[in-house]
Amino acid sequence: MTTRDAPRTALIVHAHPEPLSFATAQMREAERALASRGVEVTVVDLHEAGWDPVLSRARFPAASGHFKPQAEQMAAVRDGLVEPAVARQLDALLAADLLVLSFPLWWFSVPAILKGWLDRVLVMGAVFGGDHGLFDEAALAGRRAVLLMTTGGSPESFGAGSRFGDLEALLFPLHHGTLRFVGYDVLEPVVTHGPARLDDSARDTALREVHAAFDSIAARRVLQLTT
Repeated sequence: MTTRDAPRTALIVHAHPEPLSFATAQMREAERALASRGVEVTVVDLHEAGWDPVLSRARFPAASGHFKPQAEQMAAVRDGLVEPAVARQLDALLAADLLVLSFPLWWFSVPAILKGWLDRVLVMGAVFGGDHGLFDEAALAGRRAVLLMTTGGSPESFGAGSRFGDLEALLFPLHHGTLRFVGYDVLEPVVTHGPARLDDSARDTALREVHAAFDSIAARRVLQLTT
């Protein structure tokens, strides 16, 4: 897939505990926009699924001695022992042309349940490392990823020189150190600022903007993350 192609398949991974939240509403709007374009969309609602975010020794029954999670992941891939819950998520990830991570910005980062999905599903040996390289040599190279998120602050509070810091800089570890690292072309994020302070009309406008962003996702700007 090139950056000019429309995605055929998409995986939306959603991380908000409230089904009636604005974050959930905009996730559903993104799903509708993609589906209306003929995209086959899979949604994983991590709270609804009861996802356990902890990457622990207990995940790897064959582990012995000093526990090194990535080494155990590689061994599980090699031996065909990736745990079923992770294998299902990994299959969905590898089948998707587009990955959408949907979440509220908590403590200038992703919620723990989503961080744990990344920890457990971006399996070393399956998406990077082992037979795969990093960045453009990783297993997900040529695919796209985008963040769909809400913030508590206004757009001005996340501008350059603002008290919260520049949003692009805050997102760099996720954009570059996670998504780009495993091969994705990372698209400009879709952000609704301060939905809790918006009236109904402004929320409707924000949802229409989300719909438009995903309706035209094939044309969305790819971030240039390094020089």
